[in-house]
Amino acid sequence: MLLKKRELFGLTAGLAMGLTAGTARAQSGEPIKLGFAPWADAEFITRLAAKLIEDRLETEVELVQTDVAPLYQGLTRGDVDAMLMCWLPQTHADYWKRVQGKVERLGVLYSGARLGWVVPKYVPDAELASIADLTKPEVREKLNGRIQGIEPGAGLTRLSHKALKEYGLDDYTLQESSEAAMLSMVDRAMRQEKWVVATAWSPHWMFGKYDLRYLADPKGALGGEEEVIALGRPKLKEERPEVAAFLSRLNMPLSELEKAMLKAQQESADAAVADYIGNHKDRVKSWFAQS
Repeated sequence: MLLKKRELFGLTAGLAMGLTAGTARAQSGEPIKLGFAPWADAEFITRLAAKLIEDRLETEVELVQTDVAPLYQGLTRGDVDAMLMCWLPQTHADYWKRVQGKVERLGVLYSGARLGWVVPKYVPDAELASIADLTKPEVREKLNGRIQGIEPGAGLTRLSHKALKEYGLDDYTLQESSEAAMLSMVDRAMRQEKWVVATAWSPHWMFGKYDLRYLADPKGALGGEEEVIALGRPKLKEERPEVAAFLSRLNMPLSELEKAMLKAQQESADAAVADYIGNHKDRVKSWFAQS
């Protein structure tokens, strides 16, 4: 399986020709470019889609990994053909406003996704059950006034800053870093049974590996349930109809996705993709059914 990683920031002039590049690719049979940010759920479902496009549609795929903001921009320009990680209605609301009408909405990949702040289950619920409980002096002391976050450009980071304000947590610091740094912090804290609060989301393999629980969010600062949508570049349905049709049907339960993500983390992404395809033949077949 030929999957090339390329940073969007370094795309050549030939890839940055804008919307006209789409027609040229369709006519020349060039690879389908799938973009994703380095998040566990996005990477698994993108690699799954890539494998199936290559095997079932006999079309070469190139993976383009970058941050969220340039990914949306690249989609509107046709630098990537599709992305499988648009969180709506809230997490990616700002990005969606900028691209709505300029990209093609394909289909819902999975429902019931959510954002939140998590703590280990050994943290007593009587002491810390809600984000509002973080105002307690004794709770702040145990947490050293820190919330472990992820990338600065993530929708979860934007909403977490909003939560700090709405709950009056001015004496806390949101430590912006990366998904990997957040997971490392959670792992270290839990090995020592220390208190830790981290920004998190479902689906994620961390809930299969660690005993975690979400803090209640009575103000709704971090939003409710979300859908994760597949988006295509302009004219993808017209120029690559077989790919667009497949991505429009690609959908799975959250439980299946989290199980596959944990396998990818414990073994490899390729192993997880092969395992999922082998164990869900009917579901995979339905993604290629004729309309």
